[in-house]
Amino acid sequence: MQKNTMKYVPMALCFSVGSVLFSSHAGGGFASGNQAYQNFVVNGWLAPISAIIAMLLLTLTIREAMFLYNSRGLTSYKQLFDCLYSPFDRIGPKKSPVAFRPEWIFELFFYIMVLMAVAAAISTAASTLQQKLGLNYYVGIVVVGCVILALTIFGVPLVRKASTVMGIAILATSVIIFAIGIFMAPDLGQVMNVSFTNDGFSKLPQAILTGFTYAGFQCVVIPTMIVCGAPLVTKKACANSMWISFGLNAVALVLSVFMLLGWAPVYTAVEGGVTIPTLTACNHMGMPWLSVIYSICLILCLISTGVTTVFGFTARFEKIKALSGVKNPTVRCAIVSALIMAAAMGVSTAGLSSIIKYGYGYCGYLAIFIIILPFLTVGVYKNRQFVKAHPEYAGMSGKEIRAQEKKKGFVPCQEGSAI
Repeated sequence: MQKNTMKYVPMALCFSVGSVLFSSHAGGGFASGNQAYQNFVVNGWLAPISAIIAMLLLTLTIREAMFLYNSRGLTSYKQLFDCLYSPFDRIGPKKSPVAFRPEWIFELFFYIMVLMAVAAAISTAASTLQQKLGLNYYVGIVVVGCVILALTIFGVPLVRKASTVMGIAILATSVIIFAIGIFMAPDLGQVMNVSFTNDGFSKLPQAILTGFTYAGFQCVVIPTMIVCGAPLVTKKACANSMWISFGLNAVALVLSVFMLLGWAPVYTAVEGGVTIPTLTACNHMGMPWLSVIYSICLILCLISTGVTTVFGFTARFEKIKALSGVKNPTVRCAIVSALIMAAAMGVSTAGLSSIIKYGYGYCGYLAIFIIILPFLTVGVYKNRQFVKAHPEYAGMSGKEIRAQEKKKGFVPCQEGSAI
């Protein structure tokens, strides 16, 4: 009896993995509007196009990363970059302890971006407290930092349980604000028309570069995505998952960009209005209840992001030799968490706009050369060659499976199997 050797992954699983990337992107930083303003709105009428370019580059890069990881049976992001950079995965004498390994650059990028993410969460929460309660920004940094530190040491299980709910809440309120904001935008058509008249296509190179840099710093999610995407064993499954994610992310980001474009004359005229432009625009929509709900959800979501990120950092470093003399795990966790929080709070004093413009921006430039371009050139080539040598990894669609099932003597694979 003939047996199918093609692998099939159900679409529901592809959607699930694609949603992980969407939730990672559409968090507190996205909801604040600062990322969209700093990276896209400044490009005028080209902003939506630049946003779409960014999401396309991000999803294509992660598609290649996931397939490279899954098809070779890799077990860590270090192995992933070894495989990507091979045969140049080690520069220097083979047995030398100081031989340079290219994945170290990603390691540096990852740590800096995580630190920037925590600093941005603290800064955004402090700025929100400043706008809504009049609390001094630097006092807000201390308050938020202490709350995150305390929850990192004692309340991680609680935060993990509540993080999904908080993420959904901030996403829902953001979408409502975007929809209402676009409808009520006083100057969207005029802003687009004036921008096109004044700039034409002169900002196109900058808009394309912005798409690359935005996708670049978002590549910090690669370690998370390759773990969550482990069941996507075929090239088609990885592609389906990332096309779903592209649709979700592009729609959300473009809605955000259009809303912020329409309200740009309002929040740019308010002192500190561009720090959290979504909140500033919401305050001028005449719906105080929505502004209050948004502020609460935003602060809780940012604290959740800070706690889970710091805890992940702590888990990496609490077993280093320098702390081997500290036997109590809670004390060890507290020491590492306090050091990380001190660094993040120090960075947050620079202000949210500076963190995103310079911290995220420079990391984005670095990621273009160490992540995006390598995956979209070398990664694409290696994956295509692999599929040629192992055609069973190409994958099948549901339609193709049903067509095969009609053939006499065909025994279909189980869904998600890896024959």
